[in-house]
Amino acid sequence: MDYEKGTSSTPAPGHVQTTPTDLPILSSSVSHTEPPHHVQKVATNVSQRSKTIKEEDVRPSEDEDFTEVTYPEGGREAWLVVLGSFISMVASFGIMNTLGVIQAHLVKNQLHGEDEGKVGWIFGIYSFLSFFGGIIIGPLFDTYGPRRLLASGTISLLGGLVAFAFSKEYYQMALSFGILVGSGTSLIFTPAIASIGHFFLKRRAYATGVATTGGSIGGIIFPLALQSLFPKLGFQNAVLVLALICFVFLAVGNFLIRSRAILRSQSSAKIDIHAFKDLRFTLTAWGVFFIEWALFVPITYISSYTQSIGFSLEFSYQLLAILNVGSVFGRWLPGLVADRIGRFNTMVLTIMFCFISVIAFWLPTVPSISDVPHNTAKGLLVVWALTYGFASGTGISLTPVCVGQICETSEYGTKYGTLYFLVSFGPLTGVPIAGAILENMRLRREDGTVSDRWEGLVAFTAASYIGAWCMFLAARGIGGGWKWKKW
Repeated sequence: MDYEKGTSSTPAPGHVQTTPTDLPILSSSVSHTEPPHHVQKVATNVSQRSKTIKEEDVRPSEDEDFTEVTYPEGGREAWLVVLGSFISMVASFGIMNTLGVIQAHLVKNQLHGEDEGKVGWIFGIYSFLSFFGGIIIGPLFDTYGPRRLLASGTISLLGGLVAFAFSKEYYQMALSFGILVGSGTSLIFTPAIASIGHFFLKRRAYATGVATTGGSIGGIIFPLALQSLFPKLGFQNAVLVLALICFVFLAVGNFLIRSRAILRSQSSAKIDIHAFKDLRFTLTAWGVFFIEWALFVPITYISSYTQSIGFSLEFSYQLLAILNVGSVFGRWLPGLVADRIGRFNTMVLTIMFCFISVIAFWLPTVPSISDVPHNTAKGLLVVWALTYGFASGTGISLTPVCVGQICETSEYGTKYGTLYFLVSFGPLTGVPIAGAILENMRLRREDGTVSDRWEGLVAFTAASYIGAWCMFLAARGIGGGWKWKKW
């Protein structure tokens, strides 16, 4: 299939549609005097064709015919939806990009003395639900649109943060942060990104990339805010302030995000096991699995790592913010490059860049590997954070368009949901595995002192990226041939 085709209007896991291809939308807000950026055929009710169609009026019927409608590919309403998605991502994925700060604080305070692998399950469950929930939420978006889902997600995320602030025990943190905040993140992320597909087709990758940079902006704001709030206000009040900030962002996002007049359909969550008969799909799915396996390890543990090797608490929080500065550019710039050299080509290059960044800039700072001067190690970590943040940004922004490239439009929702059914187990298991590696490699001396050994955790991250690179390289070779070309 030619990847210049559009994919389904909902780039969210589990999005399965029973309406005709690609769910284009008819709306009175689109001027028919403007030259369309993209035109598609879509089934619409013949009796409604001459009237202005409101969202609640449009339903598929047995009396269908095909007419040509357009995606605006821009305009005030479309970009306001992108802005709303961006703002919502600041809150939802901003928290995801702040996991390292939260983890570092917990292991030194509320959960001091707990096994690292056990603590890792809190963040593994959170990450798992953030992605896995889309297989259920995508069909609900098809049926009800974004508003109810966004409102439910806002309540779940904010309620989870408030409960997390008052949590004292491990199980309370797992329930409040792992389950409530994780579920809320999925309820916000899925419709926020899916709504963009109602306004963009040819420019969907670019618009989605712009929106997802909101998560990186949140990953800059929140670590720096918590750096100041934790010592001044304490954990409980700091998390409550974080919840208040998220409330402001999400209130604006709920107001701005909307769908166009959509052909309503009763969709259902569906896993297509037969999709794995396509070797390109299987390799891509495992490639994304390994990316997610690796991605959440440094995001979760980098603050603890920098403190462990002698850097200040302030620098450990700032380093996570620096990583997200790199990710701001990594979310949208590779999308522009992919339009020129190919999506799979871009993924292969950026995955290798992630591996090189880990090996060249992070690994040399591990004390048991090399004895570099303190200032040199600090410089290497800053370079690593910028380069890794940039290269790893494609995991969110390019995965939807890569999946769309290897399947027909009518299959997109099912195959994307199937892919993320597998992929969601990556973050669920990756962080606890990394924590278990760290726990088992700790050096325990006879005098009772303990020293962390981080080379195993760094090696696990690097090996995961090698696995992802091999999978995507093979998928690219099988799908596009082994000679260089745009693919």
